[in-house]
Amino acid sequence: MTKKVLVPIGDGTEEIEAVAIIDVLRRAGAEVTVASVDRLQVTASRGVRLVADRLISDCREVPYDLVVLPGGMPGAEHLRDSGELEEILKRHAGEGRWYAAICASPAVVLEHHGLLRGHRATCHPNFVDRLANRDAIESRVVVDGRCITSRAPGTAIEFALKLVEVLYGEGKAREVATPMVVHPGCTE
Repeated sequence: MTKKVLVPIGDGTEEIEAVAIIDVLRRAGAEVTVASVDRLQVTASRGVRLVADRLISDCREVPYDLVVLPGGMPGAEHLRDSGELEEILKRHAGEGRWYAAICASPAVVLEHHGLLRGHRATCHPNFVDRLANRDAIESRVVVDGRCITSRAPGTAIEFALKLVEVLYGEGKAREVATPMVVHPGCTE
């Protein structure tokens, strides 16, 4: 069964994280929608231009299996400040669906909106002081309940493979990882 995934982006999004998430999930067969909180074409944190499929306002009523936030600054702040994305995330989490974030976004977006309450999480080392629960900050990828977090561009493929695993199972994650010459490995 095809899973629907929403990947919000904005000016300043970390491009390695965004592209790794989108690419790996599409390799697994997920229907990935890239939605901008700014305008369709955004400039990522290192100057790479990314083009979204649609604006976040067009995604408000769509039921996704997973909403996953790349990090980067000031990209995470743009995601945090989007009222439409906040509404989507809170409804999504309230319905018990998967949500995830990497790099600055666990602290800047999820923690800010109360979506890490009761969850262990990790994030980029520069933002760990913003996390209320710091029990798992050294972990590369953390799965707690329906919330998945990760640290930085260097953990992006591992994070994306964990997303594949929770959506499709360990076998699919291995199937995607093998031709990429990546070992999905243990993430906690």
